[in-house]
Amino acid sequence: MFEGLSEKLERALKVLKGQGQVTEINVAETLKEVRRALLDADVNYKIAKDFADRVKEKAIGQNVINSVSPSQLLIKITHDELAELMGSEHSEINLKGNPAVILMSGLQGSGKTTFSGKLANYLKTKKGKSVMLTACDVYRPAAIDQLHVLGEQLGIEVYSERENKNPVDIAKKAIVHARSKGYNTVIIDTAGRLAVDEQMMNEIEALKKTIQPSETLFVVDAMTGQDAVNTAKAFNDRLNFDGVVLTKLDGDTRGGAALSIKEVVNKPIKFVGTGEKMDAIDIFYPKRMSDRILGMGDVVTLVERAQQQYNEEKARKLQKKLAKNQFDFNDFLDQLQQIKKMGNMKDLVGMIPGVGKAVKDIDIGDDTFKHIEAIIYSMTPKERANPKLLDANRRKRIAVGSGTNIQEVNKLIKQFEDTSKMMKMMGNKENLAKMMRNMPKMPGMKGAGM
Repeated sequence: MFEGLSEKLERALKVLKGQGQVTEINVAETLKEVRRALLDADVNYKIAKDFADRVKEKAIGQNVINSVSPSQLLIKITHDELAELMGSEHSEINLKGNPAVILMSGLQGSGKTTFSGKLANYLKTKKGKSVMLTACDVYRPAAIDQLHVLGEQLGIEVYSERENKNPVDIAKKAIVHARSKGYNTVIIDTAGRLAVDEQMMNEIEALKKTIQPSETLFVVDAMTGQDAVNTAKAFNDRLNFDGVVLTKLDGDTRGGAALSIKEVVNKPIKFVGTGEKMDAIDIFYPKRMSDRILGMGDVVTLVERAQQQYNEEKARKLQKKLAKNQFDFNDFLDQLQQIKKMGNMKDLVGMIPGVGKAVKDIDIGDDTFKHIEAIIYSMTPKERANPKLLDANRRKRIAVGSGTNIQEVNKLIKQFEDTSKMMKMMGNKENLAKMMRNMPKMPGMKGAGM
């Protein structure tokens, strides 16, 4: 995500030299590179120029305190301006109404139907809403089928009328049906076109005017860059939508759409799609995204994703097993499954400050843990529960059964043993206190062991 832009901005901000004060002379070359990086990311020329001018205006003449270099000061100003460019604060979705009606709009191929399912799942599982999906794409039977498949997968009712070719009529009946069934949220998936056309705009306008939705969202493929911004403007001029959804953001290495849309349509980005799975949806936080673009990581989002997978009952059971030194391969496998549920591995690793750059050229796919899982699944239930049984002969059998080799099996068992020791130590308060005391003292830090 934003790899190209991040790399170029990092290179640009290293150019700044000199001490004491940021001046027009020592900042000129840096901002020239910043502007070029934004243009390469497919950001509109005027937006890129205005951005660089704002950074320059805020930076010129600022005194640099002893502990901060001019480049660090400029990074801070650039970070704040990036966040401001993308909307500064995150914007909540409006769920007022009985039921609250969310109207989805966008071009064909933008991921609108898939995102309707993701949003329904998010509102159901994270917000506790009773949700109903409505199929109002009367031109593509496949879109209706797709929505029904998603609904069945998520355990969410889908309202459709296959013989009815009037989307306004379908939407009105769907809202009446939802109210009668006690649903408090209705998501209406509408038809898209391959390009903006008058018939499409008239239809979506009529829908909005008739049903008066609580929220109108415009869904756009982030990877289309400046085209996404132009389409957003065309839709907003007619619909005056409430917010933007950027899909396929995990595959966008440039970031032009995310950086430009707010400035052009003056509407917030509310959600982003970060993968194909139904839980691959994030609220858009401009400041966190600015952190990630500048290589500062995104620890808050990482912690939030971990908390979403946190199971208090499982944690209690694991703590008891650790205390009794009974951590086994079943627990190890369970921990891996929880990590996998948090999202795309490379995206997760990139949220750790300072790590994103280190892994940018490393292929970390969603199947990263497959060979580990294969080894564990090749063990018998007794072996998983009692790793001490794993002698040389058993290890050879496991290697053959998992399609790996003895070295990989030995490596995994060693990793498991190290993890067990570390988790046992972290679970013991006395050991943890001892570890803290024995930590080397860092300059400027006070307290025991620190």
